[in-house]
Amino acid sequence: MKATDQTTDQKGFLVLDFGSQLTQLIARRLRELGFYSEIHPFHYPLEKIKAMKPLGIILSGGPNSVYEEEAPHRNVKELLTEAPLLGICYGMQLIAHELGGKVEKAQSKEYGFNRVTWKSVSGGENLLSQLGQSDQKVWMSHGDIVHSPPEGCAVAALSESQHIAAYLGTKILGVQFHPEVAHTQKGEEILKYFTMGMCGAKPNWKAPQIVDHLKEKILQQVGSSDHVLCGLSGGVDSSVVATLLTKTLGPDRVHCVFVNNGLLRKNEYENVLASYKAIGLNVKGVDASTAFLSALKGLTDPEAKRKAIGRVFIEVFEASLDPKWPIQWLAQGTLYPDVIESVSFKGGPSHKIKSHHNVGGLPEKMRLKLVEPVRELFKDEVRQIGLELGLPKDMIGRHPFPGPGLAIRVMGEVTEESLAILREADHIFISKLREKGLYDQIWQAFCVLLPVKTVGVQGDGRTYAQVLSLRAVTSSDGMTADWYPFTFDFLREVSNEITNKVHAINRVVYDVTSKPPGTIEWE
Repeated sequence: MKATDQTTDQKGFLVLDFGSQLTQLIARRLRELGFYSEIHPFHYPLEKIKAMKPLGIILSGGPNSVYEEEAPHRNVKELLTEAPLLGICYGMQLIAHELGGKVEKAQSKEYGFNRVTWKSVSGGENLLSQLGQSDQKVWMSHGDIVHSPPEGCAVAALSESQHIAAYLGTKILGVQFHPEVAHTQKGEEILKYFTMGMCGAKPNWKAPQIVDHLKEKILQQVGSSDHVLCGLSGGVDSSVVATLLTKTLGPDRVHCVFVNNGLLRKNEYENVLASYKAIGLNVKGVDASTAFLSALKGLTDPEAKRKAIGRVFIEVFEASLDPKWPIQWLAQGTLYPDVIESVSFKGGPSHKIKSHHNVGGLPEKMRLKLVEPVRELFKDEVRQIGLELGLPKDMIGRHPFPGPGLAIRVMGEVTEESLAILREADHIFISKLREKGLYDQIWQAFCVLLPVKTVGVQGDGRTYAQVLSLRAVTSSDGMTADWYPFTFDFLREVSNEITNKVHAINRVVYDVTSKPPGTIEWE
C-alpha cells in the first residue's frame, strides 16, 4: 500500500463505535503506538469528520448482523473519500456489505482463539513482511462471515474454517478478528501496518507532546485572566489536573480545595493535604464530613449515593469560594473512559453500568463552567503526564480511588460506624501489600464491607459479626481487569490480622471475579 503524507493539521485517527465491548481498546492500542485517536458513535456527522481530517478511520466490531433491519449502518463510500478504512469484525462485514461484497450467517461460529493463514496479494507484501509469518494466532468473536469481499479488495487471509479472515484493497483493510485484543498474536503489527503503512502516520502522541497539547487547550478555554476552582480528591487524576492547571495558569489563578468528605481512608486527609502543599499547589482543606454523611443518611441505592455525593461536592466547592476570587471555572478529573461509558454508541443515554461521579453527578444548574483538561486521556496517559510534570512517583503510582470514596465500598447505608470498620480493615490490607512488595504489581486493591453478618468464634465465644471482601485486580487501563492471584499464605495472614484487630469482622472472603463480567468496584 502507498502511504499518504501526514500533514500538520490532521488530527490522528477516528474510531467509529458500532457497539463493541472492545471499542475503547482500539483507541488505547493506537495511543500506545503514539497516535492520537478519538471514539465517536457510528453516525458521527460527516461534516465533523471532514473538520477533524483524520489520517484513518476504524470501524469497530458490534453485536448486530449487517443484514438486519435494525443494524447500525454507515455510508462507507463517503468515509473512503476522507481517509483509509480499517474494518474490525462487524466493521469488516459492514464495509463488505456496503461495497458489493456478501455477508451471511456462518454455519460454524468462531469464538475465542483461532488461527488464520495469510496469503500473498497485490499490495500486501509489506503486511506479510511485518507479520514475519503466514500463520497467526488470533482472537475471534463472530457469528456472521464475509462470503465474498467488497469490490476492489482481495482475500488476504483465511481462518481455520476457511472463512475469509481478512481482505485488502487500496484504501481498505478488513479483519474478522480483533487485533486490539492482547490475545491476538501480532495484533500490534497489523495496527502499525494500517496506521503507518496505509495512512502514513508518524507517532507523535507521547507525554511531552500531550502536556503541550493540554496546556494549549487550557489557555484557549480558560483565557488569560479567569480563575479556576479545583476540587482535589487525593487521587491521581485530580492531582495531575491541579498540577497541570497550576503550571499553565499559575498558582494565583488556580484555587485548590481538598475536602474531607468523611469518606477517605485512614489518615488520608492529613497526609494528602501535606503532600499537596509540598508540591506547590495553592490548596486549602475543608472539613465537610458532616454534610456528606447527612446527605447519605438512609440511602442504600448505589446510584442515589453517587448522586448525593456529587451534589454535595459542588455545594461545598461553591461555598468555599472567596468573594475576592474572580472564579468562573470548576476543574474536574474526568477521564476518557468516563466520557465514553456515559454515552452509548447510538449517541443517546447508554445502557450504563453505573454513572461516573465526574460525569453523571453534577446538578443541572451550576454557577461555574467546567474545565476538564484530561477528559480525552486514558488512565495510563494521565500517569505519564503526571511524571512529565514532575509529580512524585508515589503520588502517581497510587491505586485508583473513586470520587465517592468509601461510600461505594460500604454496601448499603453508610454510617460513621461502618466507615470506621472499613477504614481499619482497608489500612491492614493495603499496608500488608506494601510490606510484601505487592502494591505496585496491582492496579487496584481495596476492601468491601458487606451488609451480611455471620456466626463466628472469637476468644472462645460465639460472635455474630460482619463479612469483609478483599478485592485486588490487575489491569492496564481499568477497562478490563483480572483478579490478582495471591498465595494462600498471604490471604491467610491478611485474614488473620483483620479478624484479630477489627473485632466487628469475623469473616473475610476474596473476590475472584474478572471485569467483565463484574466491575472493579462493587457499586
